[in-house]
Amino acid sequence: MRTMDLSPLYRASVGFDRLLKSLDTAGRLEESAFSYPPYNIEKVSDDAYRIVMAVAGFGEDELDITAKENSLVISGRKDKAEGEDEVTFLHRGIANRAFERRFDLADHIKVTGAKLENGLLAVELVREIPEAMKPRSIAITNGDKKAKVIENEAA
Repeated sequence: MRTMDLSPLYRASVGFDRLLKSLDTAGRLEESAFSYPPYNIEKVSDDAYRIVMAVAGFGEDELDITAKENSLVISGRKDKAEGEDEVTFLHRGIANRAFERRFDLADHIKVTGAKLENGLLAVELVREIPEAMKPRSIAITNGDKKAKVIENEAA
């Protein structure tokens, strides 16, 4: 078994604990966990993303999307249809099994909507950075002048 020592990254970074934990977790996940249902993650613009998941055979009432803190969970539960036991399949290629797919979201990523169309579930995401966290310019003064106090607008 291989192990990675991430301690050099801790010396040069502050506040990336969750990122390093995600890297550690990703290294331990099995490949089979990523096979069903298939999905794409698209970058729509600088601050907008879309997750498109193939959920053929599932209706809106059989899918559940839950966003909590920095986590997005998409799950599907297929109820047995009437008369399904009577059907004899020669080939069954459309999987109607239950699934649960988890996505870790970065800070300030919000789920803005979801749409089910032609067997594809599209979940829209957008990055909303609060004004207090946006970059701001700091004036530099020389030693003779008093430093300018920058007041917090939110206070």
